[in-house]
Amino acid sequence: MKKIEAIIRPSKLEDVKEALNQFGIHGMTVTPVTGCGMQKGHKQFYRGSEYSLNLLHKIKIEIVVEDERVEDIIRIFENTAKTGEVGDGKIFIYDVIDAIRIRTGERGNLAL
Repeated sequence: MKKIEAIIRPSKLEDVKEALNQFGIHGMTVTPVTGCGMQKGHKQFYRGSEYSLNLLHKIKIEIVVEDERVEDIIRIFENTAKTGEVGDGKIFIYDVIDAIRIRTGERGNLAL
C-alpha cells in the first residue's frame, strides 16, 4: 500500500475530487494548509503600506491506495491540478505498512 499526499491550489480541489471519484477513489482526507515554496508568496498593500505574504493557502489531499493504482492517481493529479504556473504543488508517495478498519478489524487492502 502507498500513501499519496498532494499539495495543490485551492481552486483545483473540486476538479481533482471529481476526477478521483470517477476513478473509484472515494476515501480521502482533505486539509487546508499554508506553506511556501518556489512561488515565494506575493506582495499586498494595506492602508498604503506594502507587506509580503510568503505563506500561501493550499490544500493537502491524502489518499491510501493499493500499489498498482499509484501511477494512475499520480496522472490524475498531474492532469487536473496543473496550471503550468509556479505554485501548482507537489505529490509525495510513502510506503504504508498496514491499515486497519476500526469498525471491522479488517487489515491491509481490505481496510481501504
